[in-house]
This record gives sequence, C-alpha cells and structure tokens, in this order.
Amino acid sequence: MQNRLFQNTLNQLKKDIDRIIGVIDDNGTIIACSDESRIGSENENLLSLFESGSDIKIINSCSYKRVETYNKSEYIVFCEGDDEMAKGYCAFLGTHFLTIKQYYDEKYDRNSFVKNVIVDNILPGDVLYRSRELHLNVDASRVVFLVRTQKNSETSIVEILLSLFPDKAHDFVVQIDNRDVAVIKEMKEDVPTEEIMKLAQNMLDAVMTEAMVKVSIGISTVVPTIQELAAAYRESRIALEVGKVFDTEKNIISYENLGIGRLIYQLPTTLCELFLNEVFKKESINVLDSETIYTIQKFFENNLNVSETSRKLFVHRNTLVYRLDKIKKLTGLDLREFDDAIIFKVAMMVNKYLISHPTRL
Repeated sequence: MQNRLFQNTLNQLKKDIDRIIGVIDDNGTIIACSDESRIGSENENLLSLFESGSDIKIINSCSYKRVETYNKSEYIVFCEGDDEMAKGYCAFLGTHFLTIKQYYDEKYDRNSFVKNVIVDNILPGDVLYRSRELHLNVDASRVVFLVRTQKNSETSIVEILLSLFPDKAHDFVVQIDNRDVAVIKEMKEDVPTEEIMKLAQNMLDAVMTEAMVKVSIGISTVVPTIQELAAAYRESRIALEVGKVFDTEKNIISYENLGIGRLIYQLPTTLCELFLNEVFKKESINVLDSETIYTIQKFFENNLNVSETSRKLFVHRNTLVYRLDKIKKLTGLDLREFDDAIIFKVAMMVNKYLISHPTRL
C-alpha cells in the first residue's frame, strides 16, 4: 500500500516534471517510478554512497538524494539529469516523500496509532474505526505500565522492553519522550493483581540490570476496551506522580493502591493550605524537627503502640511518652488518640504534597 501511495504521487508529479523521477528502497530496489517499466530494477550498493551524509549525489547523469525517516528507514529519491534543475527536483522530492512516509506511518502503523490513543491525540469517534482498520481487538482487556527513568541512558529502554514483550500483535511498547516509555499489555479477563505486579517487577529488573539506570513504574487499572486506554495512561502517570510524593521508597506504584494519596493529589493547594491552618492552630507543622517527625513515622508504623515503638527506636518508654506530650503541646493533637492520629497522618501527607508540588488553584 505504501509503494502504491508513492507511485500515485509520482504519476501526478510527472505531469509537471518532464523527467524520469522515482523512489528506491533500502535494498536498492526501485519501488516507484514515473517510468513504470523501471519498477523492480536494482541499484546495489547505492546507499553506501551516502554514508557521509544525505547531500545530492550525481551518478551516471542522474541525481540522487537520501531520505531518512524518523523511524530510521531509508529511501533514495532520484531525478534524471545532473543539472541544477534535477538537483532542485531531488530536494523537492526528498521533502515531499518524507512527509508522505510520516503520514503513512501515522495512519497505518499500529504503534503510532496506539501512542495517539493513549496521549489523547485522536478523536474519540475515530478510535473504533481506526482500530478495526488496523485489525486491533477493540474489546480486549489491557493495562498500561509507564516506565520512567531517573536519567537518560545510553542503552535503549525500548529495546529491552520489546525483548520482554515480543508479541507485536497484542502488546505495544511506545516511546513517549526521553524518559518515559509506555507498555500496553493485553491481559486475560480477571487477571490477578499479583500477575500484573510480577510483570512490572520483571520489567524493573530487566531495565535496571541491562541499562543500569534507576526506574519507576506506574501501573493503571485494567481497562476492558481500547477506547479507555487514554484514561489508563493517565492513571499510570498519576500513580508515578503520587508515588513520587508519598511513596518515595517504592519503585512500582499501582493506581489501585494509592489510597488517600490519590485524593490529596487531586486537591487544589489553596484548599490544602486551609486544612493545615485549621489543624495546626497553635504552631505550624514545620516547627517539628526531623527527629520528632521520625518518631511520629515509627509510631504510625507500629499502630500507635507505645511499647513497640520505643523498642524499635531503642529508647525508654518514658522518653517516647515525653516526645508525644511535646507534640501534643505544640500542635494540640494527641497521637495516642485514634482520631487525632488520623488527622495528623493526613496533615503530614498534605504538607508533603505542598512541599513537592507547585501551586494548583
């Protein structure tokens, strides 16, 4: 179909260009030509002449120009003649066919289509039609894994992930930008959460071992149709963003397990500030030093158990009680009381969110 598109374009151009023009693929074969009798002819080793660049080359009174597309496939356009007019036609053909190739890939390449779906770059009404045109299963259950590297790597993360998910008919690995890669995995219905987490762990281990970079993975919920992939992608992004604020020690964060962090993340910062001002009427939460904050965290981790917390902190029980009394005096909240402990826990999360997030009205 792509070659036919090239040929149709040349048939239209030859009305205005009174010379033989054509396109040669990366095997050196003419795949489209204004003189159709030349289609299928081979020009071996032609690409090797362009190793030093993509400038126009003159060979046997014919002008050639290499066209390298964004996915690294290569073509050569040619025009009969070695004069400036032929060179101009070659430059024009190179730009023209690059545009055609990119349009073709956007329209007919599955990976490009899926990327447009997840980033919400396609009209909802076109998703169903295009899915069927590309023979994609519309009603398959899918989950989105968003793999984010902390820094750029010389090793291709995409290639590593493609080796884990080679089934291109059902699974897709999509480069979002220089740090994010989305993996869209087709799943069976009612897939256990443990299986999804195991897949994420395999990805994490493979990337960190082969590329030697730290990564985080956000996991969406399982969606039942291809139309819902954009929402799933947003969930995976939210999982990473919320995890960056509230679960800094985790490398794999599932949208389903964000808890109250998801709610806080969606609140405007002005509302969060009002909440903190209401909770801490005596003093700001920022008056608590790092040792006190660490004590509070351990107290929560041990389910408000004074004896167990003092044992884990290697301090006397009375020392811990003194610290809790100090917190009550500063904030007005007694962390030994369940209701006060809940309020303080939420307040700590809200404060952490405000510190790490820009103002959102």
